[in-house]
Amino acid sequence: MENSDYHSIMAIIGDSFERFPHSAFERIEKGDFQGMEKTKVTYMDADSLIPYANNPRLNDNAVDAVAASIKEFGFKVPIVVDGENVIINGHTRLKAAHKLGLKQVPVIVADDLTPEQVKAFRLADNKTGELAEWDMDKLDIELEGIDEIDMAEFGFDDSAIDVSDDMEPIDDEQIGDAMSQEHKMKLDGSTIILTEDEYNLIRSKLDQYLDANGVSYGFVGWLING
Repeated sequence: MENSDYHSIMAIIGDSFERFPHSAFERIEKGDFQGMEKTKVTYMDADSLIPYANNPRLNDNAVDAVAASIKEFGFKVPIVVDGENVIINGHTRLKAAHKLGLKQVPVIVADDLTPEQVKAFRLADNKTGELAEWDMDKLDIELEGIDEIDMAEFGFDDSAIDVSDDMEPIDDEQIGDAMSQEHKMKLDGSTIILTEDEYNLIRSKLDQYLDANGVSYGFVGWLING
């Protein structure tokens, strides 16, 4: 996503909270937690919850991993709905619940929010999660300490982490030095060395996507899903 797009979204989110002087956001900012109602979690029929018709998140690829998480650890993160039972946050969790055949799910009813706050919260909850990054060294340590649970079910690819004892690790720097022209891609803390053909292919696809959309946001999903 271009910086201008990111700042535009965050400005909309910020404006929506600033317009309501008695909002939870302002009370938290002032340190006034006593004036806030305690969050109540209730159980509701999964079929009674209504997906938001204009949900901008494409989450089908995450359903299996979320379902595996619920099956392994329980339904620890409630779905959030407005006063009309329309989902604010938790569309993927609801799909996972249906996949698992759950009849009831934990729900938080956020009926204290205005319609504009609901829209802003729906975007903010998804966007803020994208801002965090992995410390790959610490992540490797954590994954190495998990033996009985298959973390691949949650989107962690063990094959990208484990190196067989009888296999010498590939040195990307040596590969890059051996190439006549080195192209690199950054992914969190990892550097990916591209061949000339790979670079030209990705560059061509990116130019095609930019011509059609004007921004790079969503490019990887479009590239993977064809």
